[in-house]
Amino acid sequence: MSIEETEQEITEEFELFEDWMGRYEHLIDMGKSLPMIDPKHKTEDKIIKGCQSTVWMHSELKDGKIIYTADSDAIITKGMVALMVRVLSNHTPDEIINAKLNFVEKIGLTQHLSPTRSNGLLSMIKQMKLDALVYKSQQ
Repeated sequence: MSIEETEQEITEEFELFEDWMGRYEHLIDMGKSLPMIDPKHKTEDKIIKGCQSTVWMHSELKDGKIIYTADSDAIITKGMVALMVRVLSNHTPDEIINAKLNFVEKIGLTQHLSPTRSNGLLSMIKQMKLDALVYKSQQ
């Protein structure tokens, strides 16, 4: 499934909820299904800078595609990182670098997050794209 198709799928899921309480619950549920980061990667150098909560993210290149795993100590933030992992993991560096990620606006996430959580989301995206740039430069 392409990044755009996954974004569309997420947009449709969020449209099923009439209010933001339901959407937050969905986000929290997504966090519960996040592929867990190996504890050996829960190190200082894997922490996303700019997040109010602690977010660890690990990436590795397998068969030309980047696989992300992550975790957070906060439930909403864990849901946010789960969203990003769902959209960007298992794609090529070029696909990740060029992803527009319009779904973030479409589902209203940025309008319903606190400024610090919005900054954290941007930091996650920035780190994922930076990892993709590093892997691309190594190919």
